[in-house]
Amino acid sequence: MDAAAARGLAAISITDHDCTDAYPSALDLGRAMGIEVIPGVELSSEIHGIDIHILGYYVDFDNPVFIAKLREMKEARFVRARKIVSNLNKQGIDLRFDTVLAIAGEGAIGRPHIASAMQKEELVFSFREAFDKYIGYDSPAYVEKLKMSPKEVFDLIKEAGGVPVLAHPGVTGVDERIQEFIREGLLGIEISHSEHPDAAVRHYLKMCKKNGLAFTGGSDFHSAAHGKIELGVPRVAYSAVESLKDKLAGLR
Repeated sequence: MDAAAARGLAAISITDHDCTDAYPSALDLGRAMGIEVIPGVELSSEIHGIDIHILGYYVDFDNPVFIAKLREMKEARFVRARKIVSNLNKQGIDLRFDTVLAIAGEGAIGRPHIASAMQKEELVFSFREAFDKYIGYDSPAYVEKLKMSPKEVFDLIKEAGGVPVLAHPGVTGVDERIQEFIREGLLGIEISHSEHPDAAVRHYLKMCKKNGLAFTGGSDFHSAAHGKIELGVPRVAYSAVESLKDKLAGLR
């Protein structure tokens, strides 16, 4: 939140994977700093072997059904992380699971925490090396996540009163399925992203306008150690927030 204030952001959403632990503290800080905070989350789905991330904006993080599912996913992430570390140990990578837990804190454990732990224990030179050599999708240490279909994720986000948005479609390459996703309940597309060139932004904005979808954007910033991604880059117009509010009003 300090970084968001320093960069002059009018609004922010912290969309951790399978976790809303940033709230309600982030909302309190936002009120104190004069920054609009949109409760958010990022959930993973899978279809035909393709990992598809879906953002949920304006979710009610106190919704009991939503809380129960996130708890299930958080527990699955813990088991998965332990298996990944075990697989690394079998390969002769002497990573301690306690280091991963210390970095993850109370949040849901993800591969970025494992990569950071490997870097902290000087088992790799960089965050990226951990993914490229040891914990990427095709590596021997990789363990699959708890699987949900995109429709299950859309329904879960709507159950929590939120707006489901397809994350970074230019990265996942699922354009041919977007119409199917819309029929299943998708209400928005992340058009601006740190890995979307200008042509992709124009392409997805046109798609949003044609289908009456909300258009959003984000940096996909994780931490200062996570590559070269910066908070607030690319800049996203406030009209993106307004487009989400329009969809939210329609849901209610």
